[in-house]
Amino acid sequence: MYDFLKTHPLILAPMAGVSDQVYRQLCVEQGASLAFTEMVSAKGLYYGGQKTRDLLQLSPIETQVGVQLFGHEPETMASQAQAVEDMLGDKLAYIDINMGCPARKIVTKGDGASLMSRPDEAAAVVRAVSSAATVPVTVKFRRGYEEGNETAVEFAQLMEESGAAMICVHGRYAQQMYRGSSDRGVIARVKQAVSIPVIGNGDVVDAASYLSLLEETGCDAVMIARGSQGNPWIFAECLAAHEGRPLPEPPTFHQRLAMAKRHARLLSELHGDRIVMMRTHAMHYLHGMPGAATARKMLSSCTTYEDFAFVFDQLDASLAAREEDAC
Repeated sequence: MYDFLKTHPLILAPMAGVSDQVYRQLCVEQGASLAFTEMVSAKGLYYGGQKTRDLLQLSPIETQVGVQLFGHEPETMASQAQAVEDMLGDKLAYIDINMGCPARKIVTKGDGASLMSRPDEAAAVVRAVSSAATVPVTVKFRRGYEEGNETAVEFAQLMEESGAAMICVHGRYAQQMYRGSSDRGVIARVKQAVSIPVIGNGDVVDAASYLSLLEETGCDAVMIARGSQGNPWIFAECLAAHEGRPLPEPPTFHQRLAMAKRHARLLSELHGDRIVMMRTHAMHYLHGMPGAATARKMLSSCTTYEDFAFVFDQLDASLAAREEDAC
């Protein structure tokens, strides 16, 4: 795994409703070394749900992908890990087990971050999946489940003992959701406590925060999540920093709108039924732009690619007019 991370230092995190094949393609094009699917329900795969299987579709440029499964039943998790391997073959880099999602609809079913409060069950899941899979099995979790009760170090050691080949640590408690700051100290403490690779995750928004996370924690790679929303260029920026090259110029407003328009087009072509999700993506692309407030109101009623393209083109023309007036 260490050799793998040397050539894959920048990883796109699994994000429900975000990291579909289109989103992954845009981030990989900009320099993401590896991208994760959205988290995939093992139960959904077991029952043959087509929408769940669709989450495993790869973008045209992906040679490898990480798949994150969630669930808490060892046998189901193990059997569906095998099913994912059969489906993706050598394009599957590794299988990650989600033990960090804090969403209520996930934890109330005993999945995601709730497994941190049941370490014996979590260990049983890792043992089962590790025994069934031929690719490396990894685990993503948080600082702890209850706010103020840090359990990440002991949990990481148990995951290693149970067969995890690598772990990813997010520096917030599950009960924090996304409030406050991600604590980097816990990532450093986990790194010192285990012998397997550790990926750091949390609050990476630019090259400076990427480099400081590596330096402060000693982690072996970095996973970027919300910092990439509306900004796939973050991977090009961080990769340049990683390689000691000058940082690229940040994208202009026009480049951001062009990317948003392309994002919408690809979504429409590949996921016609998910095009309304572009509303959320668009909010991120438009952040901080003059005229964005008016555009956001228009986006709320967009239901087709043409609708989104019209809004982006209108805003682009408005920005060009502003620039012309300023000359």
